[in-house]
Amino acid sequence: MIKKIIFQIHLWLGLLSGIVVFIVSITGSIYVFQPEITKWLRRDAIYNDYSNGKSALTQKQLWEIARSELPEGEAISWVNIYNDPRKNQIFYSYASNPDALTYFGFIDHYKALYINPYTGEVVKIYNEKTNFFNIVKFLHWSLLLETSIGQPIVGWATIIFVILLITGLVLWWPRSFRSAKNIFLFKWKKTTGWYKRFYDLHNILGFWSFMGALIIALTGLVWAFKWFQAAVYVAAAGTTTPPSQPQAASELRPIEAVSPIDKALTTARKSYSDAAAFRITPPSDSTGVINFYVQQKEGVYYINHQLQFDQYSGELLSERKHDEKNAGEKLIHANYDIHTGAILGLPGKILAFFVSLIAASLPVTGFMMWWKRTKRKQNSLF
Repeated sequence: MIKKIIFQIHLWLGLLSGIVVFIVSITGSIYVFQPEITKWLRRDAIYNDYSNGKSALTQKQLWEIARSELPEGEAISWVNIYNDPRKNQIFYSYASNPDALTYFGFIDHYKALYINPYTGEVVKIYNEKTNFFNIVKFLHWSLLLETSIGQPIVGWATIIFVILLITGLVLWWPRSFRSAKNIFLFKWKKTTGWYKRFYDLHNILGFWSFMGALIIALTGLVWAFKWFQAAVYVAAAGTTTPPSQPQAASELRPIEAVSPIDKALTTARKSYSDAAAFRITPPSDSTGVINFYVQQKEGVYYINHQLQFDQYSGELLSERKHDEKNAGEKLIHANYDIHTGAILGLPGKILAFFVSLIAASLPVTGFMMWWKRTKRKQNSLF
C-alpha cells in the first residue's frame, strides 16, 4: 500500500516537472565542457606570441585601448588577467535591462575583447550575448527567462527531482539483496518489449546515477534559493552568523603619478605569484574601490582570494585570503566546481557529463512507460 502511494507521487511529480528537468539536465551536460571547447575554438585569440620578448604595456594603457574599441555609452565592466605570459587579457563590457522578461531583452550588451598585453593589438572581439554556451548557460539557469521568474521554476523543478530520486530509490529497492543482483544489468532479448526496455533504462540507469544526480541537484539548489544556501552555510560553518565582509572605501584625493591600477596589479602579483588569474573590477563611484578576485588554480574556483585597493593611490585597503574563510564559505565557493565535477578534474567532469545525460533520460523513459501503460489500458477497454 505504501509503495503504491509512493508510486503515484513519483508518477505525477515526474509528469509535472519532466520538461524542466530534461531541459536543465541536457543543458548541464552540454555546459560541462564549455571551458575546454571555448579554449579550443578561441585558441588564436587566447594565446599570443610571447617569444617576441617584448615587455608588457601598462595596465592603464591597455584599459585605454579597450575603452577606445567600445562605442559611446559602453564601459569596461571587468578584465581577466592571467599569470601565464602566453595568454592575452580579456576585457568585458556588460550591461543589463532589469525590467526585461527574457534573456535576449535582459542583456543590453555583453562583449569580450581579447587584447595582446605586449603589443596592445585587439586580437578579437566576441559578442557574448549570442554565444552558444552563454545561451545554454542561461537556459540552464533560468530557462532564458528573467532570473526572478526563471530561477524559482528551475529551483522547484530541482526540488521535485530530488524527491523523484528518493522515491525512485524506494520503489527500486529489492526485497532481498539476493534478488538485487538480477536488476543491476540489462538482460534484453529480441523479444523484449519496449515497455520492459524503458523500464530497465529508467530503473538501472537511475540507480547507478543516483548519488551523482543527487549531488548535482543539491548544488543547483544552492543558487536557486537563498534559504537553501543559508542552510548549507550553517551546516558547514556551524554558525548562523554570516561572514564579515570588508567595507573599504577610497579616499578622495588627486591620482598619484603611478597609475593606481598598475600599482594594485603589481602588489597582487607579488602576493599571489602562483595564482592562475586575476579578475579586476573598476570602482563603481568616486569612493568605490578597485576589486581583485584572485583565482588560485586554473579551471577551478574553490580556492580564491579577494583584495580591495584605493582607486586614487593603488594602496591595499583590505585582503581576504582563502585560508581565512570558514568551512561554510569554502563550501559555498566550491559549489560550482562540485556542481560541474571540476573539483575532481577531468574524470569528475566526464562523470558529471554522463550523470547529467542520464538525468535528462529519466523524464523521457518515465514518460514513455506511462504512455505505453496508458495506451495498453485504453486498448483493453475495446
